[in-house]
Amino acid sequence: MEGWREAGLGPLFVHSPYMVNVASPNQDFRRRSVELARATVSLAEDIEASGVVVHAGAGGAGTPRAQAVRAAADSLREIAEEADRTRVLIELTAGGAGTVASTFTEASELFDAAGGEQRLALCVDTCHLFARGYALESDDGVAECFGELRQLGLDGRLHLVHANDSMHERGQRRDSHTHIGKGRIGEDGFRAILADASVKRCPVLCETPGRLEDHARNIATLRRLSPSGG
Repeated sequence: MEGWREAGLGPLFVHSPYMVNVASPNQDFRRRSVELARATVSLAEDIEASGVVVHAGAGGAGTPRAQAVRAAADSLREIAEEADRTRVLIELTAGGAGTVASTFTEASELFDAAGGEQRLALCVDTCHLFARGYALESDDGVAECFGELRQLGLDGRLHLVHANDSMHERGQRRDSHTHIGKGRIGEDGFRAILADASVKRCPVLCETPGRLEDHARNIATLRRLSPSGG
């Protein structure tokens, strides 16, 4: 961590293990998910990370949505109890079966169910939003997408953006990341995304596949497309 601080990099975010499901209908699995996520938050506090990303979760086949939302909200409140300086960032999913939150409307419902807990914040993934049906490949679609975010009062909740292009067409609910500008969102889409007022004030991270040189190229592409060039 000293090397990270000396390099002047930041802010730092941690992702909870992917096995965590805060909305699981299996009570034992949900309990273990909460315990694992709380341990991750505790680690984040120790290393002074800005946030811990936790997926919104899924209730599974046959679970009523209201039940899954309540389970996720209860779990997230309990996880947030472990947080002090760091924030618990709820990441919207691509909209698979039983998902709790993949749209901004669903995210708003989840925050309301969590009782306005201020240690909970929002993380959006461009690939996930596109897979769910937001038209991020066009200027108008980007404006409509983040306009919805602001209309629902979620602008202040947005703390992190995962920038990933999508291998698949919009609305297919398939979470398949690819390199910036090489997928269906494309460079024009990312240029519009990075120019949006809500995105401009947030850290933007890549979760694209590949080797270190691929990551460097994706970061360079984002910088080139950003209105600030940084």
